[in-house]
Amino acid sequence: MYKRFFIFILSILLLSSAYAQKIENLVELKKNSHNEIFHYLAPALCAPVYEEPDYWVWGSSVVKGDDGMYHLYVSRFPKTLPFHPGWMVASEIVHAVSKSITGPYRFSDIALPARGAEYWDGRSTHNPRILRYGGKYFLIYMGSTHPFVEPTYNELTLDSPWCTVARSNKRIGLAVSDSPYGPWKRFDEPLLTTKPGTFYSYLISNPSPVIEEDGSVTILFKGRAYRENGKYSDMSLGIAHAPNIYGPYTVLNGGQPIFQVDGQGEAEDPFLWKDKRGYHVIFKDHVAKYTGERGGGALAHSTDGSHWMIDADSKAYSRTVEWEDGTVEMQGQLERPFIYFEEGKPCCIFFATMDGPGGFENASRSWNMVIPFRK
Repeated sequence: MYKRFFIFILSILLLSSAYAQKIENLVELKKNSHNEIFHYLAPALCAPVYEEPDYWVWGSSVVKGDDGMYHLYVSRFPKTLPFHPGWMVASEIVHAVSKSITGPYRFSDIALPARGAEYWDGRSTHNPRILRYGGKYFLIYMGSTHPFVEPTYNELTLDSPWCTVARSNKRIGLAVSDSPYGPWKRFDEPLLTTKPGTFYSYLISNPSPVIEEDGSVTILFKGRAYRENGKYSDMSLGIAHAPNIYGPYTVLNGGQPIFQVDGQGEAEDPFLWKDKRGYHVIFKDHVAKYTGERGGGALAHSTDGSHWMIDADSKAYSRTVEWEDGTVEMQGQLERPFIYFEEGKPCCIFFATMDGPGGFENASRSWNMVIPFRK
């Protein structure tokens, strides 16, 4: 009896230590930081950018339209399914609108709904990135499918057939429209797919693209390699390039990842941008290798997109957030960073976030939030 009680208490302590990473001196750390992102983060706005009571909502991306409105594209999936892995099997990308970049945004329409199991993205669309170029709007996103009937809450687990098949079917695709309100033209084949014998042989997801000055496209993505018995590798980040947004895309760096667990370190949720100095990326520091904080954000730079150097002061953001009401709170999760630029300067950074002590299974709500940059 005492042995079982000891094991129970130990498991609680281990769970607590995994999530108990609140940074008490966050404001001071930001003030003293030399990181060009972290140092300039103002207090976060308390009001959600976007939230729906009956849905889990996750990462977003924003563009300004000719109508003077700001158009947000965000993932949502019903709370009748668990958050993880509900997004793999039932996510859709919706469109919301606001007069202000910082919101709040009101629901407008479903941009990329489910369209049938026979399509590569027929059951789930997720990870939206919106781009505007040449008078058109481009949505780059992760899509997936599975052949099964809809699962119940209890049926959908990480080991269930729904999750196994949908995870392995994750690909990156493109939708095109003349208007931020759609309709969106979707394609029968993805932009980027898996390739045997590579670090992305099992799945490919989390796209973060930039359109170059000549109209070509460079895109960062996450991949996992296939392992025997249906297993898969740790996460890696790769980079690909195409002569235009429609492709074809070639994976750069000799087909090797730019960040991996045995090299630079495991990373995910990249946000890529480019300026006159070169390429820059912020990403989720999945195992606390760079920032000392699991789930914090790291900043890296590159002149060619293939060879990256971590910033001398690496921490770009923290799971601990300073709010405009003066409180400092650690979020259950803080992911999918997206920086909105105005006239080439960062205006604000969007995140997907949730409540709870950490772990997707411990949340009761999720929403999109925004942190302005200090001028």
